[in-house]
Amino acid sequence: MPELPEVQTVINDLIAENLIGQNILGVEIRWPKIVVVPTAEKFRELIKNRQITHLSRRGKFIQIELKPKKFLFVHLRMSGRLFLSVADLPVSKHEYIILSLSDGRQLRYHDTRKFGRFWLVGQPEEVIGRLGIEPLSAEFTLDALTQKIRNHHRQLKPLLLDQTVIAGLGNIYVDEALWKARLHPQRLADSLKKQEILALHEAIPQVLRQGLDNQGTSLGNGKANFRSTNQKPGRNQEALKVFRRTGQHCSRCGAKITRIIVGQRSTHLCPHCQPIKS
Repeated sequence: MPELPEVQTVINDLIAENLIGQNILGVEIRWPKIVVVPTAEKFRELIKNRQITHLSRRGKFIQIELKPKKFLFVHLRMSGRLFLSVADLPVSKHEYIILSLSDGRQLRYHDTRKFGRFWLVGQPEEVIGRLGIEPLSAEFTLDALTQKIRNHHRQLKPLLLDQTVIAGLGNIYVDEALWKARLHPQRLADSLKKQEILALHEAIPQVLRQGLDNQGTSLGNGKANFRSTNQKPGRNQEALKVFRRTGQHCSRCGAKITRIIVGQRSTHLCPHCQPIKS
């Protein structure tokens, strides 16, 4: 699933490809269930003749501001992709939403698993109102993270995956941040000492910025793996320390990386660097 670095990479590329300023002339919806709000029929009506004025990210959501005022939110989920295309390019069977633009191009949504979702709303809070703190924002202070950690008697990994606590983290970057901070994913959050919280506070932005610098993580060459708008894979998979490196040697201590299940999620760690006990 695309996480914060992958979603931001898509947004950066769409901006670079001059999506801002385009007018939406119409939309073709080939799988109505992808549209959550409003109905697909109403979506077609409401989005027509609106101008794209701004692109941004909140958590794992792509936020597209429109004029007259509306907000289009896209969540890529497991395998969704957005890309710009010339209008006469044949439409593939996995392209389910096609926005026709005023410059003759199309913004197409491709999704092999059909898990992605679209919302068209009047206010952002209708979709993203419950999201937690942004881990690359000025609000992500040590005090803010300490408060969230101290207030939860939960295992670390499920807590960090909770989008109402910290927005944008997923399986890849949580595993990488916990390895960097030398914390076991099954540690109870409220058991962490001050220095351990400090290490986690430093690790989370570091692994996210690395992912951004590398334009995301692409785990393989399949059609469901992450590709940005230019169809290029990310490079961050080459820099991962534990995620999907089961049986390989830890680059820090040499022990073998292991895989366990935490909160029903596949989880990777170094048992030597990340002991279960503090």
